[in-house]
Amino acid sequence: MEAELERMIRELHDKQAIRELICNFVRALDRQDRELMLRCFHPDALDDHGMFVGAGADFFDWTDPSHLHLFRSHQHHVTNHVCALDGDVAHCETYWLFAGMTKDGDHLANYGGRYVDRLERRGGEWRIAARKCLLEWWGEGMVSQAAAAAYAAVGQVARDRSDCSYDRPLVVDPARVGLRLSF
Repeated sequence: MEAELERMIRELHDKQAIRELICNFVRALDRQDRELMLRCFHPDALDDHGMFVGAGADFFDWTDPSHLHLFRSHQHHVTNHVCALDGDVAHCETYWLFAGMTKDGDHLANYGGRYVDRLERRGGEWRIAARKCLLEWWGEGMVSQAAAAAYAAVGQVARDRSDCSYDRPLVVDPARVGLRLSF
């Protein structure tokens, strides 16, 4: 019984560390905190955010100017979160919401989707190794046709097991790495 309790505590500890990492990712976006963002990704991690595909550090450098240019304020929220642990690998799916007040007038841009992640524990620390950002809906017309097409290429969005959240291992398409579209 003691070993089972210890295993359960370790699992809860790991899942909490992963949940905090996901929350720190969106906090880094909202606070324009590059250092915090870098702590969320392994150096060799790939992030497919539809209009951007590349390393975590490069993602921040790409998205931060656009957030500052387009929005006078914004918030990223993470909601439902599931995490399957497999040793030093975790497969996660986290729902997200974005709301931003545009600089041109008082329009509220809003989006919703999911982060599908493969996290790895290296040196005792959990970080993102691969991420797909799926855009599921939007309002206020801020998504261009090019952006919608780029997000559609991230991975299969489906209401069954063909959804990319079931992909094991989760990988980012190497042919997409280096994609950078402007907002």
